[in-house]
Amino acid sequence: MTIFDDLDRRLATALQVSPRATWGEIGGAVGEHERTVARRLQRLLSTGAVRVTAILDELRCGLGTPVHLHVQVRPCTAEQVAEALSARPDTRSVYAVAGAADIGCELVAPSRDLLHEILISQIPATPGIVQTRTQVVLHTFQTVAEWHAPYLTREQVALLRAGAPAPVAPPERVELTAAEMDVVGLLAADGRIGFTAIAERLDMSVPTARRRVAALVERGIVHLRAEMEPALLGLEVEAQLWLSVRAHGLDEVGQTLAGHPSVRYCAATSGTHTMIVQVVVAHEAELYRFLTTVVGPLDDVTDVNVTLVTRAYKRGHLRKSGLLTLEYR
Repeated sequence: MTIFDDLDRRLATALQVSPRATWGEIGGAVGEHERTVARRLQRLLSTGAVRVTAILDELRCGLGTPVHLHVQVRPCTAEQVAEALSARPDTRSVYAVAGAADIGCELVAPSRDLLHEILISQIPATPGIVQTRTQVVLHTFQTVAEWHAPYLTREQVALLRAGAPAPVAPPERVELTAAEMDVVGLLAADGRIGFTAIAERLDMSVPTARRRVAALVERGIVHLRAEMEPALLGLEVEAQLWLSVRAHGLDEVGQTLAGHPSVRYCAATSGTHTMIVQVVVAHEAELYRFLTTVVGPLDDVTDVNVTLVTRAYKRGHLRKSGLLTLEYR
């Protein structure tokens, strides 16, 4: 049984802000003893309730094209389809949703040729799938890795970020070396892997390992991420909003929504809608307020389609081993 109390939520939020921070740095920022921080977070990491990974910006690195799928399935096949999609190595996230679709799926196609094959042949051939709609990501305003739950003060967040590599203005296109890809692979498997372990596994010096990790993060090529179910953080309502936005207002709307504390993810897309926004809040009334007071006043938003996430099968390339039993103290 996984139990998150108020302190667990604050510490997990600190790990979201700075996934590679030491227990001492987290304790100093949130005002808790280092031993308490270590005991609490090691428990959450060992149970799998929190997992630290890394997400590569495939679009800027020329390593793939992210797309979002709306999937409709035959009755009683949603579980089967979701598991089949989760098993694919190219899917980054898979959700069961309530709304215009039955399943929401994000995948990264290694090339445009393969994207055609995936969408025309592979996905439709999955047993149970009746229909799909595809939205290709054109620009990302906010990644899930850049979001954190609202349980820390601005001062605490600033302290945690002070010890992390400072981001610089990222180039539009980046070409990764084989050595950098090796480092990315280790970070994806364990975002908190030590520099000594990286150096030993890749036959390099510790200072070189430190520099390469810092360079990947600073350039925005890799986003370190502390992954956990939003419900464990008390944010039990998760929604995907599909917006139709006038072309001249895309940038302003995207930046406005990306800056809201309830928005985990925001991207401009092609297709029937021009933007996807993932929102997490504590309850349905809060989602209603978000729609009416945050999205509603945006004049360039002409249509909103809301789907509620009912279960996550995969997040950030990490498959969910099963439903967590939640209990709050």
